[in-house]
Amino acid sequence: MVYIASWQEYQEAAENLYAKSPNKTRYCVKWKSSEGRLVLKITDDTTCIKFKTYSSIFLNRFESLNLSLMQKMQNRRPDPPSLPSTTGSKQLEASGDAVQPRAASPLLPQQAGPAAGGTKKKKPKKKK
Repeated sequence: MVYIASWQEYQEAAENLYAKSPNKTRYCVKWKSSEGRLVLKITDDTTCIKFKTYSSIFLNRFESLNLSLMQKMQNRRPDPPSLPSTTGSKQLEASGDAVQPRAASPLLPQQAGPAAGGTKKKKPKKKK
């Protein structure tokens, strides 16, 4: 088992290892809160790569690596951000197939405005 010191090297090595043998590769995450330690391990039974950190700075990088590996494991590409299309709704209205708004579900609360935060009630003072 090899601990890689640089995050960039670990991320590239992990993605290359998964690309080389996707059916055998396993990815393990260990978090020990008492020590504040994060250990990432990826292996394909012949090669084992590990990364260890005590820094919270790596959490965003860790999240992006997880997202990248999960997309590869699901054989999906990231969806491009879609912009609202006004031409589609105009075509529907012209064809007579306008989309009706859904009725509110009776199980979900109606939100007319911002959620009420309320105020804390004062406890009455004890009489002596």
